[in-house]
Amino acid sequence: MSQYKTEKAVFVGVVLEKGGERKVTEYLDELRFLAETAGAIGDKTFMQRMDRPDKATYIGTGKLNEIKDYCEENEIQYVIFDDELTGTQQRNIEKIIACCDVIDRTSLILEIFAQRAKTSYAKMQVELAHYQYMLPRLAGMWTHLERQRGGMGTRGGMGETQIEVDRRIVKEKITKLKEGLRKVDRQMATQRGNRGALVRLALVGYTNVGKSTLMNLLAKSDVFAENKLFATLDTTVRKVVIENCPFLLSDTVGFIRKLPTQLVEAFKSTLDEVREADILVHVVDISHPDFEEQMQVVEQTLKDIGASNKPVFVVFNKVDAYTYEPYDEFSLTPKEARNRTLEELKNSWIAQEKTPCIFISAKEKIGIDKLRNDLYKMVAEIHAGRYPFNNFLW
Repeated sequence: MSQYKTEKAVFVGVVLEKGGERKVTEYLDELRFLAETAGAIGDKTFMQRMDRPDKATYIGTGKLNEIKDYCEENEIQYVIFDDELTGTQQRNIEKIIACCDVIDRTSLILEIFAQRAKTSYAKMQVELAHYQYMLPRLAGMWTHLERQRGGMGTRGGMGETQIEVDRRIVKEKITKLKEGLRKVDRQMATQRGNRGALVRLALVGYTNVGKSTLMNLLAKSDVFAENKLFATLDTTVRKVVIENCPFLLSDTVGFIRKLPTQLVEAFKSTLDEVREADILVHVVDISHPDFEEQMQVVEQTLKDIGASNKPVFVVFNKVDAYTYEPYDEFSLTPKEARNRTLEELKNSWIAQEKTPCIFISAKEKIGIDKLRNDLYKMVAEIHAGRYPFNNFLW
């Protein structure tokens, strides 16, 4: 996809509940952003209301024929579904929409990760996730899979089918990659151990919320940052000193809704920085209309990787881009976060007293002095408890 910047894609989603069109529209907007990150041009979205996705074709055949006609008329190269398709669904859809490549959200995210992986470690993780995704779908991926292989010693038996050969090869690759990753993991664990007992902070958050920009600001470093999803794959660690207080700050891969389980598994070792951190700095894009749902996605992912018990400091970023939408009193929909002013949101979150938080703009450097001061206090408190007779004099 990345090789052909002019290729166009359409997006398909299913509305499963009453009033769910807005939510599905937002999901499809994110899917469009994912496709553009991968190098395709977003064209049109298709939605169908259903009680449940069709087991054979995900959506109805009538809608599939409508999509096929549109793709043929508008020279579309990709049809991208917002949910993960089964091998059967993908095969059946491809029979109807034969003019395009049919992919799902999972394979699109895998494509982006493959493009973004720079180090050999990240490339191995992405390759492992790809093979784990591919293994249960082998039956529908190649036309030669029905062929059988015989040979000397088979005694005229049925022989070994090509699909069995392919599965064995993929399983061997998965085993080899896992072993290679374990070796690198041991090396990285040694590196973490050699850093001493400095207090560790890890930046976590939904993808594209500004973690890398904040990292550059605090650490005065040059971590790659841009307005695209998954700009950072490899964990970056920098030593930061605020006044006389040093600590380690790590920037990690961003999370996303419907993050493929294969990627969560493959990147668990990379996220050891998160599991071993003293404090998690949860960066949130408060300008996003669904920032509260994004926060829930991050919290669930932290739970999945075993890091939900860590102290959390919430940094609401991008206050400069926040837009307030007045609430229509005659509206039948409930009031949402976007229907509150920024001051109302601040007061609401600060009053909860469950989790310490701050409102900033890393891009415009709004609230950064207070952020540094808050981080200093938290790190100093941990260090004082760890080394009661050491006042950072080294």
